[in-house]
Amino acid sequence: MKKNKSKFIQNIIDIIPGFLVSLIVALISMFIATFIPKLGAASIAIFLGMFVGNVFLNQKVFQKGYKFSETDLLSYSIVLLGATLSISTISEIGFSGVLFIVLQMAITVIGALFIGKKLGFSDNFRYMMASGNAVCGSSAIAATAPVIGANDKEKGISITIVNVTGIVLMFLLPLISQILYNNETTQTSAMIGGILQSVGQVVASGAMVNEHVKDLSTIFKIVRIIFLVVVVFGLGHLKHKSNKEILEEEVEEIEKGKIKIPWYVIGFFITCALFSAHIISDDISVMCKEISNKFEIIALAAIGLRVNVKDLIKQGKAVSLYGLFIGLIQILTAILLIAVLL
Repeated sequence: MKKNKSKFIQNIIDIIPGFLVSLIVALISMFIATFIPKLGAASIAIFLGMFVGNVFLNQKVFQKGYKFSETDLLSYSIVLLGATLSISTISEIGFSGVLFIVLQMAITVIGALFIGKKLGFSDNFRYMMASGNAVCGSSAIAATAPVIGANDKEKGISITIVNVTGIVLMFLLPLISQILYNNETTQTSAMIGGILQSVGQVVASGAMVNEHVKDLSTIFKIVRIIFLVVVVFGLGHLKHKSNKEILEEEVEEIEKGKIKIPWYVIGFFITCALFSAHIISDDISVMCKEISNKFEIIALAAIGLRVNVKDLIKQGKAVSLYGLFIGLIQILTAILLIAVLL
């Protein structure tokens, strides 16, 4: 008993240095974001974390705290995120809007997997790029990683590339929408909400157009997030089916559809259902959203702190091409689907 207690205390002590650095980077990012709101605290946190981590704070003493901040806090963020989403939200964009989202996500996943294979990337990296771009960036990657058995390096690089792609598209999509749709609310909102990776990027990009586009594009984005569990389950199923070293009993479970998914993905689904049933009140939902956003920013700071730029540069050209091609597929698919459905 005493041994377990001392081990628990030691774990906390080991976590504190890295957690404090992650927290400080997150707080600085939130402060900077007040002056550059279009960039957003989440994006600033990951890049500031990368700078700080690679220049002078990559010592071993910080690593346990970085991992806690990245893994645990992002897990809690995902669960809390579910408490901000209602299934009834789907009705606000109608059947055609939901169909647009489903097809857009499906083509993004297929395109990401296909292009990644052609470029020679591992299955794990392809699956995380697919989920991150199709659903909700960092949160989707965090939910997918343990299901497919991805390592920290693959997770860190995929999150970085997804965020870089999202930042570029965040500024590009309002310009494309201006040219193609003259900023018409539904079409512009579908373009922004159906493509961008994080909620923060969607809000920032929509706000560059107008308040109505910001609100409706956020709803499009929320509908994508509702499908998080479906995408994670599907990619987990694909990974396990392709794994030739799986034990026979695991194969039997997969055939029965019993794929184990992380507790926080289940938690996300439960909190979403509770909010939809009005068991979670609007006031609590607002609180959950605030806490979820703060946890995500701290987690992104930690992810940045753990990303090794040398590893990123090694992958450089191919990874950049991967992000570029996925972005192009998303834009072209959105233009086609908007023309047909909206």
